[in-house]
Amino acid sequence: MKGALEGIRVIDFTRVLAGPGAARMLADHGAEVIKIETLTGEIARLVIPHHDNVFGINTSGYFINTNRNKLGVTINLSDPRGLELAKRLVETADVVIENFSAGVMDRLGLGYEALRAVKPDIIMVSMPGFGQTGPYRTYASYGPTLQAIGGITYLTAFPGHEPAGFGFSYSDYTGGWPAQYAILAALHRRRKTGKGLFIDVSQMEALCALYGASTLDYVVNKRAAKPTGNRLPHRSAAPHGAYRCQGEDRWCVISVFSEKEWQAFCRAIGNPAWTADERFATLLSRTVHMDEMDRLIEKWTLERSAEEVMEIMQRAGVAAGVVQSSRDLVESDPQLRHYQFFKELEHPVIGKVAHENVPFKLSKTPAELRRPAPRLGEHNEYVLGEILHMSKEQIAKYTEEGVIGTPDLG
Repeated sequence: MKGALEGIRVIDFTRVLAGPGAARMLADHGAEVIKIETLTGEIARLVIPHHDNVFGINTSGYFINTNRNKLGVTINLSDPRGLELAKRLVETADVVIENFSAGVMDRLGLGYEALRAVKPDIIMVSMPGFGQTGPYRTYASYGPTLQAIGGITYLTAFPGHEPAGFGFSYSDYTGGWPAQYAILAALHRRRKTGKGLFIDVSQMEALCALYGASTLDYVVNKRAAKPTGNRLPHRSAAPHGAYRCQGEDRWCVISVFSEKEWQAFCRAIGNPAWTADERFATLLSRTVHMDEMDRLIEKWTLERSAEEVMEIMQRAGVAAGVVQSSRDLVESDPQLRHYQFFKELEHPVIGKVAHENVPFKLSKTPAELRRPAPRLGEHNEYVLGEILHMSKEQIAKYTEEGVIGTPDLG
């Protein structure tokens, strides 16, 4: 079955996560995405985890997960002949995507004006951390720095404690999704007008959009958002937190918003004497004495599994949910299993690898996980021979002279 983007060719100069993730979604929906790497491979090939904790240029789970469904070629862009090969590929393409810092592509000779000269209707997406203009434009960035500058790290903390931030580069995902939307909009526009365009995606702006009503609160009331940990900032729920349960590092979230829910919560835990204490008689008083209440609740939750706590609370009409780990998601979550969210692909080096599936489904043209991430230079011969019509002798000559990388398929 053909994908929704069948017939669209994308030249992917991206690296690490934000850009590769955006290009991956296009590939999942049928676009032919050709990933261009340096002769030694992009930096994400070095990132953990590696299969069996043994380093290999083709064994990074990080790289494999982010670059499925793509073709891979290795080209030396610092060699004029390599630069010419890249431009010839652009000439056959519909979309170019890159996420270097602002100005890098221009210095390489692959900026929008240079590419438009070889393909007038090309759509080019540039997604540096801070966009193409402004005082931060030349700054290099990774997820953790973006999250700090974008204000999200500050809010990811408990009151009175240092900012904790995320355990991964959340901003890479928030930057990748707007790029995908922009590409689809540009392809729609080109279909109507025949014209390409340049798309400037700022990952910082995409991240700041997650602030939501907190930004409005400051603009209107000059009230800056503060870290609240697990507790809601406007005292609209109590109890409201993650509570330790039986087992190692097992937790369940419980949220009580109304008096009716509070009474249901008390009945669910057996109406212990402390629930009749005047300190917990109203929502306001419960928020004032939240620390003591949380300690009392945790005595009850520690005697039960997280799943049992969730079931008891939900049966009583109280909002609750297990704090799941990656193991829970992959091995036991019934909703994800129903949607077949994890799908295995056979990787030629490390065997079967579980990938997360596309989180939306088109009834007539569903996305498909067709091939694993490319090994280093795996598709040099196909891309350069079949698409650019280079002879085997010319490919061999360019490989010997360092214009094209020698494939590493092990």
